[in-house]
Amino acid sequence: MKKAIYITLIAAVLASCGGSGSKSIEKVLASKDVEAIRAKRNDLNTELKTLEDQVKQLDDAIAELDNSAKLPLVSVLTVQPQEFQHFLELQGDVKTDQNVLVYPEMSGTLYRIYVEKGQKVAKGQLLASIDDGGLSSQLAQMRTQAELSKTTFERQKRLWEQNIGSEIQYLQAKTNYEAQTSAVKQLESQVGRSSIRAPFSGIIDDVIKDQGTVVSPGPGSEVFRIVNLSDMYIDVEVPEAHLPTVSPGKLVNAYFPVLGETITTKVRQTSNFINPSNRSFKAEIPVPNNNEHIKPNLTAKVKINDYTNEKAILIPQSVVSENAEGEQFIYVIDDKDGSMVAKKVVIQPGTTQGDYLEVLEGISAGSKVIVEGARSIREGQAVQILDSTLTSKN
Repeated sequence: MKKAIYITLIAAVLASCGGSGSKSIEKVLASKDVEAIRAKRNDLNTELKTLEDQVKQLDDAIAELDNSAKLPLVSVLTVQPQEFQHFLELQGDVKTDQNVLVYPEMSGTLYRIYVEKGQKVAKGQLLASIDDGGLSSQLAQMRTQAELSKTTFERQKRLWEQNIGSEIQYLQAKTNYEAQTSAVKQLESQVGRSSIRAPFSGIIDDVIKDQGTVVSPGPGSEVFRIVNLSDMYIDVEVPEAHLPTVSPGKLVNAYFPVLGETITTKVRQTSNFINPSNRSFKAEIPVPNNNEHIKPNLTAKVKINDYTNEKAILIPQSVVSENAEGEQFIYVIDDKDGSMVAKKVVIQPGTTQGDYLEVLEGISAGSKVIVEGARSIREGQAVQILDSTLTSKN
């Protein structure tokens, strides 16, 4: 358009000269007079400068009068309801209640070790034996004596039932049998302490004492560390503000940075105690560990689903502005008689996740939210839509 105006003006100037311009140029060129040619050239440059100034004035007038020439370009997001899940991000440690040191229950020499490091064991399995100092032999003798007292008691009982013998003989036999039986059980308990057995099924994580070492009950005499990697959980501290939303059954995504693994699980249990020092409560999250890669005390980053809206209206956080009253607002497209006009809408924000914000009030499904160019427009300003194919699901 500018080029056409420019050509028209040149034609007008030449026409104003009555067509003598071209003839005078021909005469000047035919004269072969260099000074005359230079003078003519200077005259034409002056006329051209005048034409350029006039073209600029016309362009300015066009820009001021033609609104379509200066409409800001914007892109539009058409919002649609969609499922929105908010996740509370926390950090915790992997734990297991079955990670213990196994101590001897009696003093003595570690007679024999039956397992090795890394071996899987079952609950009650014999792990090691301690020299019992002859208690086993005593137990064998006491069992023999107990059998004799049992036989004597049974015989006296039959005689007493036949009214043969005295009552005192019957009672003495009964008392002796009961005493022998009690003594055997007591010694069996003592001998049983010489056997170190697995308190639960798991893996022998470490064999701490060597065979032949003298051990005794108490700290410093631990013989094994046994760990159960199948019953593990993540222990996290949850701020008390989330007490109503973090409960058993909530979905959890747990990421282990060291392993680069992510698992999906659920909250198993929440504590009923608020820690007064940090105003938080504990949540227990079970950890499936089929490949046994996850170890106790491993750091985990967890995301707990504390809020879900199946029909949420979501917009990018970058399009939201705030006014002097602290209200948050956005611009939407208002179609006025075919003209696209920016309309300011105050919204009630909900929760955020990533780059998106949930809108509780202010807009509804189908609203066209201005995305690109939202920061450079004003209320009631006409705009030109550059891209209106975006939706909130993109």
